[in-house]
Amino acid sequence: MHSLWEKDDGRYTKVANIVGHTMQYHPHGDASIGDAICVLANKLWGEGKGYLVDGQGNYGSLLTGMPHAATRYIECRLTELARKHVFNKKTTTFVPNYDGRKEEPVYLPAKIPLLLMLGADGIAVGLSTAILPHNFIELLEAEINLIQKKPIELYPDFQLGGIMDVSEYQDGLGKVKVRARIDTSEKGLLVITELPWGETTETISASIEKAIKAKKVNIRKIHDMSSESCRIELELAAGASAEKTVTALYAFTDCEKSLSSRPIVLDDGRPKLMSVSEILRKNAERLMALMKKEMEIRLGELDDLFHARTLDRIFIEERIYKRIENEKTMEGILATVREGFKPFRKELRREITDEDIDRLLKIPIRRISQFDIDKNRDEIKEINREEAEVNDNLVHLRAYVIKYLKGLIKEYAKKYPRMTQITKSAFKQVDVKAITAAELTIRWDRENNFVGSALRNGDEIFKCSSLDELILIWKDGRYRKVQPEEKIFVDKDLLSIIRFDQEKDRETRDFTLVYEEGGYGFSYIKRFRFGGLIRNKDYRLAPEKPRSKVLFLQEGCPDTLYVKFKPAKNQRIHQQYFLPKEQVMRVNSETGKNEKQDVVTIRAAGTKGKQLTSKPIARISSAKGSWWDDKEAPSKGVLE
Repeated sequence: MHSLWEKDDGRYTKVANIVGHTMQYHPHGDASIGDAICVLANKLWGEGKGYLVDGQGNYGSLLTGMPHAATRYIECRLTELARKHVFNKKTTTFVPNYDGRKEEPVYLPAKIPLLLMLGADGIAVGLSTAILPHNFIELLEAEINLIQKKPIELYPDFQLGGIMDVSEYQDGLGKVKVRARIDTSEKGLLVITELPWGETTETISASIEKAIKAKKVNIRKIHDMSSESCRIELELAAGASAEKTVTALYAFTDCEKSLSSRPIVLDDGRPKLMSVSEILRKNAERLMALMKKEMEIRLGELDDLFHARTLDRIFIEERIYKRIENEKTMEGILATVREGFKPFRKELRREITDEDIDRLLKIPIRRISQFDIDKNRDEIKEINREEAEVNDNLVHLRAYVIKYLKGLIKEYAKKYPRMTQITKSAFKQVDVKAITAAELTIRWDRENNFVGSALRNGDEIFKCSSLDELILIWKDGRYRKVQPEEKIFVDKDLLSIIRFDQEKDRETRDFTLVYEEGGYGFSYIKRFRFGGLIRNKDYRLAPEKPRSKVLFLQEGCPDTLYVKFKPAKNQRIHQQYFLPKEQVMRVNSETGKNEKQDVVTIRAAGTKGKQLTSKPIARISSAKGSWWDDKEAPSKGVLE
């Protein structure tokens, strides 16, 4: 920016020329300088000019992601906003540059809140900052409110437009969600007209194509017709709902994104986390200090000008210059001139110096002969008027600064309108799993021992989402959590497939299991929940023993379990029923009181459970089958 200011003559200059000039101050590569100029110039507002840099040529596009041309082909110059409100040599502190050959500004005395206008995103050693860009006019209005000690409310504004949810954003801290604006007014067509910040028409189109291939959105074709404005046309598939497709676009593509805000800035040379209002308050204080400093400098200049004009008038009008004609030494000339001014000391504000006399002695004869006393007095009168005005502005500094800010608002309000629509209510939460609930069809090919969503043969088990997971359970009590892939090999001993959502189901879905333990042949019953599982890792529902096997598995708890025993010598009881939901009175270990509690309580999946029976089981079911003999006297099995 300093190089642009030094080179500025109102005309466009090659960016490559500015890059070369900047390298006198910037000891790094030319590419980063050229990119920085293009970032400052590449804006979408108004005539395509940035806040600070006015570019001419191919600067690329924030909209389409097209890169800029080489720096030798493009030109730039400072904008009027930058010329008037960013630079002032009189109030700028300069230090030697990296090699000591030139001087560079410590910072530019900008009167506008550039940090919040442009935003910032970067990392340093152990620190990172994320400051979202804001609307220029809204920042100026907020500064006025801060000076007047009124509350402010500021939200980011992005050049790409879109719709913004600020429910999780508080004064620069937190995050905002930004959505593309999608028009559904045309039949069979969705039109994206505005994009989330940081996306381009190319990245949005690519994310939609990926979602189409994954069969997550019902779109037939994409037509990117963007040029100066965004227009991406999406043809809906036959019978597809526009409303549901828009919801799917927000859920599965980059049409919705979250932007975090964490403003870490340097305050007095130290990194500090600050809110937006705190940063803007610092800007307002700095603006008032700059304006005060400028006016104090101007008062000094006016005082010097008054002194010089008064000396000129007295020197010429009273013909003091005539008195030095016979003086032969410099000391004599200085003394004679001082003597000549003594009668007019009351008209001066300060003592005459040797520098003042030296300046007077250099006045050309032509100027003395053409001296206009009336004009001189008018100039002094104008100096006095301006001094009074500056002094009044210093006394009423706040009012003067507010007047300055209102002038900026009036000048630039039409050029920089708000682009992003704000909504303070949270976006309606998109239930991704509900949208994709029937996305995949899981089949079980028992003949070839495959399970998956891409099988053509086999039994259809259920439909599920690609975000769901499957639990495979084998007859020996082994189980494993897997993703619903296109094709998974399983052996012939697979017993059951369960659709599982670990976030919800681990705390809500319970199962009832009866298994026979290998060795003694005793059978056990348990109720359990799967809990948290690691994908593709084997777990056990029954002990890992030879001949252990699962006899019964059902979601929930059945009211009754009907059990048929294997025939045995001297066997008197051939069948029994059990009541897994039965409750008994027990002492609560925490309260010490008797309470009704389940006989079979819900435990972890790996627990052993309660012994159901020691007899070998032939059949077990939650419903009476043809194998159940109603004529036999009912025998209730005891679980307690």
